[in-house]
Amino acid sequence: MTDTPAQPVKFAYWVPNVSGGLVISKIEQRTSWDIDYNRKLAQIAEKAGFDYALSQIRFTAGYGADNQHESVSFTHALLAATDKLNVIAAVLPGPWHPALLAKQIATISHLTKGRVAVNVVSGWFRGEFQAIGEPWLDHDERYRRSEEFIRVVRGIWSQDNFSFNGDFYRFHEYTLKPKPLAPLPEIFQGGSSRAARDMAARVSDWYFTNGNTPDGIKAQIDDIRAKEAGTDHKAKIGVNAFAIVRDTEEEARAVLAEILEKADPDAVKGFHHEVQNAGNASPEREGNWAKSTLEDLVQYNDGFKTNLIGTPRQVAERIVALKAIGVDLVLLGFLHFQEEVEYFGKHVVPLVRELEEAAARVAVPA
Repeated sequence: MTDTPAQPVKFAYWVPNVSGGLVISKIEQRTSWDIDYNRKLAQIAEKAGFDYALSQIRFTAGYGADNQHESVSFTHALLAATDKLNVIAAVLPGPWHPALLAKQIATISHLTKGRVAVNVVSGWFRGEFQAIGEPWLDHDERYRRSEEFIRVVRGIWSQDNFSFNGDFYRFHEYTLKPKPLAPLPEIFQGGSSRAARDMAARVSDWYFTNGNTPDGIKAQIDDIRAKEAGTDHKAKIGVNAFAIVRDTEEEARAVLAEILEKADPDAVKGFHHEVQNAGNASPEREGNWAKSTLEDLVQYNDGFKTNLIGTPRQVAERIVALKAIGVDLVLLGFLHFQEEVEYFGKHVVPLVRELEEAAARVAVPA
């Protein structure tokens, strides 16, 4: 039996379909949430070698996100503007019923040659649920609902006369036609808590984690692999990072320093309060943001912690080091999306591919 060759690390970017950019700072961000900017960005990213884009889901304003385009319809618009890029629509169980989501994504799959995927967000912002009249469940209950949601959506996509009798969803001999194109749309999820990792080990195609050190990320991956032992399931791993790539390390570090210096302290503290509540809500107090500092939270998903800040070679080497511990995808945010995605594609992606090829040659006996 031979080992399966390692796949190239994949790249994704956060779609700025929400206003305010990806940092809670008053630094200039040459990024727009409108559709014309995002169509062009998707085309740039596709040409630059990005595999995925992730459309965000927000229902209410806060922390600079005064305007929010809905994720599924925005995802379809980006798919219509591209030829190869896969776009992931983030959705919230509760506001979305699985039958609706399954039907939306099945239709988009047919319209876009199967390039659509889903990110199931279990929910962290209690005020958002309250504002739209949705019940707010306890932490682990939210993940139990998300797991049922995933099982139901996948069942609808793969079976006729689908039945399900769960705590949150019930179906009786439901048949969806047409079903999505094969292979079925990929299902992503996020989280760092015990419940999130357990769910990933059971049902998700992909597990997204917040930014972290290599040691912190490896501990999460090892934990998921231990839970998957003895099964045929293996979730792929994606990690969040905020990339600041410049010709010199000094330039890159100066940009980070300016972001932090111009951070909006009141907005960061408000966000800190909300996400610390979410992070500490898990029984083991290990959810997303449970150990994040105010400085970490200037970037929403701890992206600075991943340390993709420096020259193209420094960043490429760190990405390949992440791959070596089991990371399959890097989800990137940028300060100025269009120009920085293009720069990343020209200067970082080729170096990553060179380093991957060199590592593969070393791994193969002469």
